[in-house]
Amino acid sequence: MPNPPLLLVYPLAALCEIAGCFAFWAWLRLDRSPLWLVPGCAALVAFALLLTLVEQPAAGRTFAAYGGIYIAASVIWMRLVEGMSPDRYDLAGGALALAGAALILAAPR
Repeated sequence: MPNPPLLLVYPLAALCEIAGCFAFWAWLRLDRSPLWLVPGCAALVAFALLLTLVEQPAAGRTFAAYGGIYIAASVIWMRLVEGMSPDRYDLAGGALALAGAALILAAPR
């Protein structure tokens, strides 16, 4: 099976992880129905499966680079789903995290 590009896998993985974790957050912190856990668990499984599609010799490098994408995606989630505007520190932190992910992925080895 051909490997999908990182520009597709990492954002999809981030969406799945954030949505899955948010389902638990909604259940425990926002008093939503426990039924939220069903799609939440499915999203977390999809997240884990997506990361296995990344072609890297070390899982740790895949996870470390993904962390930067996750941070930036979480800031976007905060704005689009939760309706809270990120402040300059959120934006700067997201940019730094993306720079770190790019360094990990693009470093000559």
